[in-house]
Amino acid sequence: MVFYRSVSLLSKLRSRGVQQPGLRNSVRWLQVQTSSDTDLHSQLKELIPEQQERLKKLKSEHGKVQLGNITIDMVLGGMRGMTGLLWETSLLDPEEGIRFRGLSIPECQKLLPAAKPGGEPLPEGLLWLLLTGKVPTKDQVDSLSKELRNRATVPDHVYKTIDALPITAHPMTQFATGVMALQVQSEFQKAYEKGIHKSKYWEPTYEDSLSLIAQVPVVASYVYRRIYKNGQVIPMHDSLDYGGNFAHMLGFDNPAMQELMRLYVTIHSDHEGGNVSAHTGHLVASALSDPYLSFAAALNGLAGPLHGLANQEVLLWIKSVVEECGENVSKEHLKEYVWKTLNSGKVVPGFGHGVLRKTDPRYSCQREFALKHLPDDPLFKLVSNLYEVVPPILLELGKVKNPWPNVDAHSGVLLNHYGLTEARYYTVLFGVSRAIGICSQLIWDRALGLPLERPKSVTMEWLENYCKKVA
Repeated sequence: MVFYRSVSLLSKLRSRGVQQPGLRNSVRWLQVQTSSDTDLHSQLKELIPEQQERLKKLKSEHGKVQLGNITIDMVLGGMRGMTGLLWETSLLDPEEGIRFRGLSIPECQKLLPAAKPGGEPLPEGLLWLLLTGKVPTKDQVDSLSKELRNRATVPDHVYKTIDALPITAHPMTQFATGVMALQVQSEFQKAYEKGIHKSKYWEPTYEDSLSLIAQVPVVASYVYRRIYKNGQVIPMHDSLDYGGNFAHMLGFDNPAMQELMRLYVTIHSDHEGGNVSAHTGHLVASALSDPYLSFAAALNGLAGPLHGLANQEVLLWIKSVVEECGENVSKEHLKEYVWKTLNSGKVVPGFGHGVLRKTDPRYSCQREFALKHLPDDPLFKLVSNLYEVVPPILLELGKVKNPWPNVDAHSGVLLNHYGLTEARYYTVLFGVSRAIGICSQLIWDRALGLPLERPKSVTMEWLENYCKKVA
């Protein structure tokens, strides 16, 4: 059994693979659930030995195969484009975009269980997919939802730790502090101190990861209510799903906002392993730091303006356009404002991507959501105009490989429409989402016995001398 199969049409008769109806122009084949078992831990216990053997065979038979050449540009350019990480849960193609265990975002929207017919996918379903490579049934997703609610109790000391910070501290600072405070309950740390065998590392990692995933929306909503709503905390609903409950605890019970949160958490959950937050979580965990420590480190990377903080910057920039030009700004005036931004030495936030060379599929699905639910929103119309105006200008500059909008270009406008207007908080939403992807991979890091990450570094003198030798 493998996580994902892409086979020829002759495989139609295979009993464990079925073609999913309704996916036009798709030749993709998925492994579907053949078990009624609703326990995720049991599913992993069955899968892990097979994948351990798969990795062992890959290493022994093909360990010396070269993947490509490293250039000086790559070394000096932040290791961009270097293939150097194993990340099972998702893969980012420059032309095709992100795939979660082989599934594109539109495929996930069609195949993963939803809270209502035709609705957005439930994040719990994506978590199951990332961990097992299988599309779950609705019963399995409902069972996982219940388990996450049962794990979501946050100890009082976490709230006290957050309350020790000034209320003016950035929401990401408060959120990361809360995650660090959760660490005292780490099952991995307790097991390691007792001398657990390394072949069992994945089990306490699993326990920590699911508890962390369950608790971060509670911590994040506490931070939001503390800063913006006079500390009036809203408890978790005992029957809502993960995304719906997160919206509820923030204070938004509009069904459309709950649908948006389900979509938001799903599409922001994972983006392969090379981005700052994912790589940081993987790197720190490679030292056998537990998931709480590793995810807190990842959050600190996500808080940077070149990574997750960009979603905050996009809405602030869009609002600056409105303040100076008005909501109904013409495309010509919009072009002038874009040039003004660029000529001042700044970037237009929300455009470009380190890997993608097309419009981000995460942008596209949010645009489809807006067309369905808020087509007349003035800021959405402005974002649509920017989609037409900005790329040609960036291409004219001649310095940008990808002039197209990314995920951050759209999310803030959707959140703003439903009343979550506090842009400084947006990166926390990103962080809650990213827990699903990072923790899923951390479980597999320990299951596969991946080693301490320790790349070689060199000095500029070493590079200069090396270039002289090969010249």
